[in-house]
Amino acid sequence: MEYTTLGNTGMTVSRLCLGCSNFGSGREWGVDTSGSVEILERAIDLGITFFDTANVYSTGESESILGMALDEYDRERVVVATKVNGEMKPGNQNSSGLSRKAIEQELANSLDRLGLESVDLYQIHRWDYDTPIEETLRTLNDCVRRGRVRYVGASSMWAHQFADALHASDVLGLERFATMQNHYNLAYREEEREMLPLCRNEGIGVVPWSPFAKGFLTRPLSRMNATKRARTEPLYKERAELYLSGGGKEINARVEEIADDKGASMAQIALAWLLHKDWVDAPIVGATDISHVEEAVEAVEVSLAASEIDYLEEPYRPLEITGHE
Repeated sequence: MEYTTLGNTGMTVSRLCLGCSNFGSGREWGVDTSGSVEILERAIDLGITFFDTANVYSTGESESILGMALDEYDRERVVVATKVNGEMKPGNQNSSGLSRKAIEQELANSLDRLGLESVDLYQIHRWDYDTPIEETLRTLNDCVRRGRVRYVGASSMWAHQFADALHASDVLGLERFATMQNHYNLAYREEEREMLPLCRNEGIGVVPWSPFAKGFLTRPLSRMNATKRARTEPLYKERAELYLSGGGKEINARVEEIADDKGASMAQIALAWLLHKDWVDAPIVGATDISHVEEAVEAVEVSLAASEIDYLEEPYRPLEITGHE
């Protein structure tokens, strides 16, 4: 495993972040508690120190599983990130959003499930159009000052929104967003237009989600429906259609070609491409099996020549913006 500092925080994280959205019973393809703990333990054995979850993942179950698994390890060595915004209790409007009430109560609940006194990185899961960003920033600032949160981060939004939030923090003297968790992979590169240059200029750590484009980059198109998730999740099909409209068919074929040439898997080539991008700190890799973690860690050692990167990128065409919803 390799390590890097997360943006300008000075905090060290592994080059891979293990995403925990698949842990728990909230999804058909979810991993039960014992299976999730085995994956987490193997990830730690392989040197992964960065873990990302959210309160809405299996309605808190993912956080509980992560907290239980990490309880056996030195907490000072790991970096734990979670998120807030999504609805936790149907019908309770104050269980979602980024108001002071929602943030403070959901942070308390997350810390309780994680078994932590403070979380290393607390992220807004999406933009809240009903709450002024100044209120959200003041609340997050208070969470940091009280020692409940170490750093704050954001997730997919428009670049102008992120710029406004950073500016508001500077003007009001509040804690700045230190990270951006956004939709970015070889088949979806719209973030390169505005968001990623903004993050580079502002010293923001970048932790992309969906590095494998929901499986689109992990196997040939002829086998695209090989998994249960691909057959049952509507969003999976929607994203595949989106990627195809942006040169995805040829991109998929070239990933397979280079994977064959290097004796690697397609997933490893897709991940290696991200790891070669200077503005990426740690892609978020999901797993439903120990082998997925092992495969991802091996990708850290996969080297791509500049000509190979150009070859992979050449077929790309502009796409409709997605991921902010």
